[in-house]
Amino acid sequence: MAGRELVVLGTASQLPTRRRGHNGYVLRWDGEAFLFDPGEGTQRQMTHAGISATALHRVCVTHFHGDHSLGLAGVIQRINLDRVPHPVYAHYPASGEEYFRRLRYATSYYESVGITPVPVHEEGVLVTTPGYTLETRRLSHPVESFGYRLTEPDGVRMLPEALAAHGIGGPDVGRLRRAGELRGVRLEEVSEVRRGQRFAFVMDTRMCRGAEELAEGCDLLVIESTFADEDAALAEEHGHLTAGQAAALARDAGVRHLVLTHFSQRYEDPTVFARQARAAGYEGGLTIAEDFDRVPVPPRL
Repeated sequence: MAGRELVVLGTASQLPTRRRGHNGYVLRWDGEAFLFDPGEGTQRQMTHAGISATALHRVCVTHFHGDHSLGLAGVIQRINLDRVPHPVYAHYPASGEEYFRRLRYATSYYESVGITPVPVHEEGVLVTTPGYTLETRRLSHPVESFGYRLTEPDGVRMLPEALAAHGIGGPDVGRLRRAGELRGVRLEEVSEVRRGQRFAFVMDTRMCRGAEELAEGCDLLVIESTFADEDAALAEEHGHLTAGQAAALARDAGVRHLVLTHFSQRYEDPTVFARQARAAGYEGGLTIAEDFDRVPVPPRL
């Protein structure tokens, strides 16, 4: 499970098509995996993508529309069938508690794994671990919806020339890094801040403050672009983004790699989303998601 990458399981909005399954996205982050918005058929898509239930540590649901949550029943039962040996946490809007309970116990099965529900009541930090902070922001959709953001703590990058100038090398570098000072040389004199990597997942929403805050400075942003720009009125009415709006948000937020997904079945040619994203002025890495794409988190600068 080493490495950091997005595995796309499904990319369709509302209705699956012959080429696109319902939503489903797995973020592999070092030794953990996060499953976002498991729509109908997610368990099968995971099998095709080579993602086992035992890899999952957290399930994050943005909202309880079917294309983002109907797969919960199968995934939760698979977690139990495979007797996942570590804790699994489920994050979802607290207003959807009844839907989560119904999906969790949709049919009879032997409950062997204690999945821990962690309903989201408000914006803010959900959990902080040594490897990341997971937080959420409220989005703008007809039902309550939250987006998610994963932030790695800032680290330290040692500067070889500065170390050499102070005569520090070999095991002394590690000693200085751990202690913060060595023979009168402070760590900040021979190092610089290495910014932690940042990932955000933004689904069904209009343009809003929450989406902007989630996207700010992200290395990898996964965001819906349900509609093409010419259908902006439909997007606004139904609480969605166009390709140009999503790309403009990413442009202003300084996103390094943008993944557009959650496409309406009305569009047969996905290249329209790429053209409109570039027309909006976004110049970073761009993926128009297809089922089973694998998108690495960009390497640190």
